[in-house]
Amino acid sequence: MVKSQQGQRGCSNSSCSKSSCEGCPSANGGAIEKIAPLPGVNIKHVIGIVSGKGGVGKSLTTSALAYRMLRKGASVAILDADATGPSIPRMVGLKGQLYTRMLDEENYAILPARNADGIQVTSTNLMLPNETDPVIWRGAVIAGMIRQFWTETDWGDVDYMFVDMPPGTGDVPLSVFQTLPVDGIVIVTSPQELVGMIVSKAVNMAEKMNVPVLGIVENMSFLKCPDCGKEIKVFGESHIDEIAWEHGIDTIAKLPMDPAFAAACDAGKVGTLPMTELDPIVQVIEAL
Repeated sequence: MVKSQQGQRGCSNSSCSKSSCEGCPSANGGAIEKIAPLPGVNIKHVIGIVSGKGGVGKSLTTSALAYRMLRKGASVAILDADATGPSIPRMVGLKGQLYTRMLDEENYAILPARNADGIQVTSTNLMLPNETDPVIWRGAVIAGMIRQFWTETDWGDVDYMFVDMPPGTGDVPLSVFQTLPVDGIVIVTSPQELVGMIVSKAVNMAEKMNVPVLGIVENMSFLKCPDCGKEIKVFGESHIDEIAWEHGIDTIAKLPMDPAFAAACDAGKVGTLPMTELDPIVQVIEAL
């Protein structure tokens, strides 16, 4: 639950209802207007981080890009839209729950959590009594929660907001594309042959929603031998360059398989990773 500074207050979308179904992205043919954040909130750029399948390092990429921009002096926020598999709080060293402040007698604003480095975060895992509790919600309810994170959160001034989306092309990515002013997306993938089809699905969805693809991050691209430095292609030769060329995508970043990445994620210390491999993506984001 979201806790109020005056007490405990739950979110409005706890089950499907007439109102929540009316807010579903599939309603009225999918034509939903962009929605504004709270008055006084100024978010300059919104970048979506997407993947066609799970387990490819999407949340690692999200948190690493947030830290890269933070180190450049930008104010940064992460909207964790992966409601049923939220890992962002753990990665950036956050625990606890979200709080609210009253705006008037009937309305309140969600206060995003802020980690020790200053990154603001909203996530369903910051609403649960225990971080291992499952989120068993239907798609329309999750989409409503994402709208609340955008419209009812006092983000303040943010230079870059990263939206960590669930894998696939379902309700939540569709809601984000239709209702948030997304400047572009970064697609995260891995080197397996099957991934070509998965990446194409993500690119095609972005094209249908008129959202630019800023670049592709290939995670687990290679393993560097600790003794000789040779790059070992654990999943075989990558085809990401050919796939990117087919879709007219110029920017590619390749991340190695590195035990240090997993250790930093588990310890909530992603900010300690240099992640210079993401430089091509960072340069595109800076140019927005």
